[in-house]
Amino acid sequence: MRTVDELRQAAAEWLAQDPDPQTRAELRALLEAGDTAALADRFGTRLQFGTAGLRGELGAGPGRMNRVTVMRAAAGLAARLKAETARPGVVIGYDARHGSRRFALDTAAVVTGAGLRAWLLPRPLPTPVLAFAVRHLGADAGVMVTASHNPPRDNGYKVYWGDGAQILAPLDGEIAAAIDAVGRVDELPLGAEGDWTVLGDDIVEAYLRALDALPLGDAPREISIAYTPLHGVGAQVLRRAFARAGFPEPMVVAEQAEPDPDFPTVAFPNPEEPGAMDRVLALAERTGADLAIANDPDADRCAVAVPAPGGWRTLTGDEVGALLAEHVLRHTGGADRLVVTTIVSSSLLGRIAAAHGVRYAETLTGFKWIMKARTAPDDRQVFGYEEALGYSVGGDGGVPVRDKDGIGAALTVAALAAEAKRDGRTLVDLLDDQARRYGLHATGALSVRVTDRSLIGAALDRLRQAPPAALGGRAVTEVEDLARGAGGLPPTEGLRLRLSGPEGRARVVVRPSGTEPKLKCYLEVVLPPTEDVPQARARAEAALQAIRTDLRTALGLA
Repeated sequence: MRTVDELRQAAAEWLAQDPDPQTRAELRALLEAGDTAALADRFGTRLQFGTAGLRGELGAGPGRMNRVTVMRAAAGLAARLKAETARPGVVIGYDARHGSRRFALDTAAVVTGAGLRAWLLPRPLPTPVLAFAVRHLGADAGVMVTASHNPPRDNGYKVYWGDGAQILAPLDGEIAAAIDAVGRVDELPLGAEGDWTVLGDDIVEAYLRALDALPLGDAPREISIAYTPLHGVGAQVLRRAFARAGFPEPMVVAEQAEPDPDFPTVAFPNPEEPGAMDRVLALAERTGADLAIANDPDADRCAVAVPAPGGWRTLTGDEVGALLAEHVLRHTGGADRLVVTTIVSSSLLGRIAAAHGVRYAETLTGFKWIMKARTAPDDRQVFGYEEALGYSVGGDGGVPVRDKDGIGAALTVAALAAEAKRDGRTLVDLLDDQARRYGLHATGALSVRVTDRSLIGAALDRLRQAPPAALGGRAVTEVEDLARGAGGLPPTEGLRLRLSGPEGRARVVVRPSGTEPKLKCYLEVVLPPTEDVPQARARAEAALQAIRTDLRTALGLA
């Protein structure tokens, strides 16, 4: 731990190079007030660059997201790129959060000052547009300035490589080492406006053309949709995508339609969070819509709700993933097709893949892994998803975006719902069909947000050292430590427990969140195929709740 004098010295050195008057004023105020705790919070640690890039709270110091942190990251990225390419090119995108445009401009200035080419997206745009642009422009890397669905005070820095997918180890460590070697940012050579190319709307048009290859089918487009971008950047691009595909314009929640970095109508701008979809569901109910859709603020995630007896039902990410997978496989062909999901998502995708005679892979959590999955050299990935509302949908030519894409997913869900409506059916009917065919795969979650991250490690250690004999009345038959590389996967922090009982099987995965101070637990109960799906759902929900209750106790978080 740094002494008070060391903290003050570090703050003074930061002040001397910081180009941002706002964070300089923040630091001066802390120094004048003698606020040692606040200085330690900012200078006692630093944001670590990893496979998720950088993400954290805005503010001064190495423990925060700010212009110095971003310029150092850009300089490290530029150095790593120059180590393998003569004159690399980087495409840079940004959302509408506080500081995003400034961070994007700083990145462009640093990389062009280092002798690289740079393309800047024309305005705040969805993350999938940036991921698409990397391959479309033949860039060697991409940077997206976004904190996705994090709270308003956060921002982040997401790095893609030339294949259009997020970076993996060891590349993240190599970039981190290059960042560590960066000196003062006020001594970096900087490019000026005119040294980089500001792209026009043609990049958005190219992305929309790529979505033309999605398997939308030929069903009538007669479907009514209520939509919210949750104060993010998705609305304009989604409207254009729907119009291009021949769908009626979605009805948009007026008070959430425009980008607003303060996200004033939601506690957390994440459609998974309780209450986040309340306004779009109210709009859907008021207008008699067939479907409700929400994107998160950078529009890489997609949430779906449908009318059901007693009110609207929000589908889980696993339910949407299963529906989209089967839709894609019905509308594409070839035994070389590959579908991919993660170890925390439902096992149903494996059953669907087997039934359709296609290849299936399971990865660690995150699209950075999903997009790298292969079972054979000639794999053609047509679909990938994770339970956290992330989907990459493709057609016969594979996926057009090598990351989760909330716009493409929304478009395909709309096509699937329109096809079902034509046949006098609903998405719930299709889910019931899958339960009859493959067995009922019910998933749930237990998520605990903490203020002290050490509580997460303590809970995992407790579960490792004294795993329960049973959860929810089901025997724990196997405990796999994911840190040891279970199932041939790369090592990662977490545990997987397999359970058995009088009916069906169950599984629990426990892991720390990679982007938030949360312990996340993923539950699945699988019951045999049945014609009485409502009764099976009730039994499965009771089983999930019993497992959830016992798991909280086992983690010491009761």
